[in-house]
Amino acid sequence: VEYCLTVCATLALEGGPIFWVATHRIHHQHSDEEGDPHSPIDGKWWAHMGWILTGKSMHHDTTTLARYVPDLAKDKFHVWITKYHYVPMIVLGLVLLVLGGLPFLLWGIFVRTVVGLHSTWMVNSITHTWGSRRFVTHDLSTNNWWVAILTFGEGWHNNHHAHPVSARHGIAWYEVDLNWYGIWALKKLGLARHVYRVKLAQLPPTPALNTKPDSKLHLVPGTSVSGD
Repeated sequence: VEYCLTVCATLALEGGPIFWVATHRIHHQHSDEEGDPHSPIDGKWWAHMGWILTGKSMHHDTTTLARYVPDLAKDKFHVWITKYHYVPMIVLGLVLLVLGGLPFLLWGIFVRTVVGLHSTWMVNSITHTWGSRRFVTHDLSTNNWWVAILTFGEGWHNNHHAHPVSARHGIAWYEVDLNWYGIWALKKLGLARHVYRVKLAQLPPTPALNTKPDSKLHLVPGTSVSGD
């Protein structure tokens, strides 16, 4: 299941698992400070797409990235798919071309990929610039409802930065998180293990923050998670 989902993930054209996970971990380690690969403090365009288009690419540099993902770097499949992450996209493109010609190729590869990339990039740019803040964190992360709709739940980004081990980002009942529903279904089917989520009722009181993230805040409330 892990390998199957990893192959499917490469169809988003966002690199292989070692590159993606390493970049994500670096982002959390240095969020909105020096060393963050995609922060709006370096410019909104940079945070959105400049970092991946004009920045130093490490897609194939598994040696450098391995220090951030030792768990994946020791897996031969993840090393291979990171190096050849474009192969599934090429195969899919050929299949679509055979099945439906240029229209299938246009919509199934080019349009889908562009929409998916910009939706993902909005998490880096929009949800570190505009939105509300439920939790006080050391970065500029926000919750943005319309980005959450576009990304199936990734827009609840302040929740994610405050509680990064939680598989569920939409922790309030009204914060729709379709990605979590997929993880929940896999767990119920016995296909996912060690799944943790934050329960809002278990969290300690925290100041209500609905202001723009104009400055960094330096208090992180305690995290309470439960296996569920």
